[in-house]
Amino acid sequence: MTRVNTLHSEQDSTYGGTEPAGGGTGSAHGGPEVTYDVLGIGFGPSNLALAIAVEEHNAQAAEGDRIRAGFLEKQPRFGWHRGMLIDDATMQVSFLKDLVTMRDPKSSYSFLCYLQERDRLVDFLNQKTLFPLRIEFHDYLEWAAGRVAGLVEYSCEVVAVKPVTENGEVVAFDVVSRDPGDPGQKIVRRARSLCVATGMEPHLPPSATRSERVFHNSELIPRVGALLESGTQVRRAVVLGAGQSAAESVDYLHRHFPDAEICSVFAKYGYTPADDSPFANRIFDPEAVDIFYNAPPEVKQSLFDYHRGTNYSVVDMDLIESLSRTMYQEKVQGRQRMRMLNISRIRDIETHDDGLRVGIEFLPTAEHDVLDADLLVCATGYQPRGIDERMGELGKLCRRDDEDALVVGRDHRVATHANVAADIYLQGGTEHTHGLTSTLLSNTAVRAGEIRASLIERRRGSMVG
Repeated sequence: MTRVNTLHSEQDSTYGGTEPAGGGTGSAHGGPEVTYDVLGIGFGPSNLALAIAVEEHNAQAAEGDRIRAGFLEKQPRFGWHRGMLIDDATMQVSFLKDLVTMRDPKSSYSFLCYLQERDRLVDFLNQKTLFPLRIEFHDYLEWAAGRVAGLVEYSCEVVAVKPVTENGEVVAFDVVSRDPGDPGQKIVRRARSLCVATGMEPHLPPSATRSERVFHNSELIPRVGALLESGTQVRRAVVLGAGQSAAESVDYLHRHFPDAEICSVFAKYGYTPADDSPFANRIFDPEAVDIFYNAPPEVKQSLFDYHRGTNYSVVDMDLIESLSRTMYQEKVQGRQRMRMLNISRIRDIETHDDGLRVGIEFLPTAEHDVLDADLLVCATGYQPRGIDERMGELGKLCRRDDEDALVVGRDHRVATHANVAADIYLQGGTEHTHGLTSTLLSNTAVRAGEIRASLIERRRGSMVG
């Protein structure tokens, strides 16, 4: 059974005050009564920043210039990498690169305003750091999400997106989602524009199959908590990967299982320090997006290769040194629980009732070894979700380049075929066009402002037309 619906709103200005909130009954042609200017699919930091940008615009705009917006999120509440919210882990980007400051330093949604409301502003300043705790920044995100709660529906999984056609032209999209109150029912919402920010999905290597003993590091904290609560004995845990998450997982397991051996497996000789020097960090500047976007393909690839050390398969130097000290101390004490199996790879994984048998190959000699283990944590990164993977016909409307990658405009709008008047914006999945910041927090605030500006321009143009 399918019904139509609008998102609830505590602020009429968000929707221009011209339509009632609550469920719709459908128009004469069978579609939803309300047409949104933009529906966001996914509600992580990127679409949260867009929701704030829309809210701030609507608070000052005349009624006819307001943007009717809504956001759909399949999680039951706001959450961002909850499985890696390690107590003492800090952010790797400055707090000034929050949801708004790079776009509007005067915004009341800034991290500093959050600190002031939490009565911690002076205490934070006394820490003399640009990098808040990860759990603190997550609390900031939840605080901001709570302030725009009227724009988002949680527990709302999008299952299809269908083009709405008039006279052969795609003029809107019908977004079909599961009804949070009754998953057997579907809800349809109509929008002139979509903003897709479904994030990345955990990637496991081909040899690994997710199980009680094999999991991605994104599940680290709840998995470890469950093991500790159940009293399950962990004698040896293996961590696969060479990046920040892998190193953090090694450290976390080492601390929480004091009697276990923790083995880190990676193909490098050692962990590579992240390049966070001032000049290298300029690759994350807003103007760097313009330079990257307008560069020829071979220059784009060169820039990506040169600067991947700022983000990919690299580890903060403080953590590298901490792990090295721990290994040395254990060697001195004659009980080495932390082991680095470098220049190695996992060849195969056998699951048995009492644990795992992990085949390891030492790459320089091709020598094989087998580790009996209780856990395998795959800190093997994430991969983007394809735009047409879960959204039916949407991908067929988009133009692609010679490499079969989506063609995306500077305003983050996907290029579509000539008969498509409705718009699709992407937040993420645009590294090939917009550079390294596509999936990072660094330009979230600026990107949200650019998408908002494009929405306003496109809306005014359609009204004039």
